[in-house]
Amino acid sequence: MRRALLSIRDRFDRAGIVLSGLCAVHCVLGILIVSVLGLGGGALLAPQIHEIGLALAVAVGTIALGAGFARHGRPAPLALGAIGLSLMAMALLVQHGLGEAVLTICGVSLVAAAHVWNLRRAY
Repeated sequence: MRRALLSIRDRFDRAGIVLSGLCAVHCVLGILIVSVLGLGGGALLAPQIHEIGLALAVAVGTIALGAGFARHGRPAPLALGAIGLSLMAMALLVQHGLGEAVLTICGVSLVAAAHVWNLRRAY
């Protein structure tokens, strides 16, 4: 049973890493496509995409980083993830553009690093 729970937590950490990467790619490509080609601004920069992404990041981060903390007792990965999620939330409050992208990319980078750290602390 314990091994199954660890496997599930590991999967959530890995999912968090993948989601963080996809978010960063979305930010960079979205800005490039909209600014260089002038295409897809309505779809790529829709606030709903960012709100759903943040909700997923919070859910996955809470499960994986919270379970990691319960397992290894080290608060640092959880704190780093919380800082990253805060930056992602702040990005929702600024206008679309470079500022939003910088906040989001910094946030997802910290969240991904927290998931990697959490995975390493688990063993």
